[in-house]
Amino acid sequence: MATNYDTIAADYKRAKQQPWRYFIERYTLLRLIGNLEGLAVLDLACGEGYYTRELRHRGAGKVVGVDLSEGMVKLAREEEARNPLGIEYDVGDARTFDGPQRFDLVVAAYLLNYASTKEELTSMCLAVARALRPGGRFVTVNNNPDQPPEFFATSRQFGFVKSTPGKLQEGAPIIYTIFQDEGSFDITNYWLSTRAHEECLGAAGLREVRWHPPRVSPEAQPSVGDIFWEPFLNHPPITFLECVR
Repeated sequence: MATNYDTIAADYKRAKQQPWRYFIERYTLLRLIGNLEGLAVLDLACGEGYYTRELRHRGAGKVVGVDLSEGMVKLAREEEARNPLGIEYDVGDARTFDGPQRFDLVVAAYLLNYASTKEELTSMCLAVARALRPGGRFVTVNNNPDQPPEFFATSRQFGFVKSTPGKLQEGAPIIYTIFQDEGSFDITNYWLSTRAHEECLGAAGLREVRWHPPRVSPEAQPSVGDIFWEPFLNHPPITFLECVR
């Protein structure tokens, strides 16, 4: 978990404005999450609270956001102070999180891809399982471990590229370079195979693992046409999964 988000918190918040994040990431994730009415929800690795607030707006009852970065949580709390929604934000490590409450749903946007080993990934999955009540769901968006490296640069038109300094193997760094008008910044993820993810989820007691490809919101298609999104959808850089405790 090498990226220090305290130093890039504001830049990362601005990066949420890239169109693909709204028309693909947000659309697919919220579609998978489904009805939230009255649910107790934990947003693990909540960042500055983008999805945490969205979950509350969509009807979730109790909503808690947890992130390792004090800078990210500071931004989330500042927004909560400006526009109170009754969300609780805490600084905490997703690998060891064990709060007092159990949740109907745990959501994580780009958490599992920070594990550099199967042991670290298992720790994250165990934290998710601890947070869920029996029958509760885990829904996440993640780096796509099945994207071939020769297609890492095809996302440049969407505002980012991926790279790796060597062979794609367990624990290899995956570097996201995010481009903005003010310049660029890097985020380091790590590559673990689809099989490794499924094994670690299973070891934590999470079952019925299902992977989902990204989808484009119908709102986006009239504005740019289907062909614009093809490089993203043909070899998607991100993936989505859900499972049940």
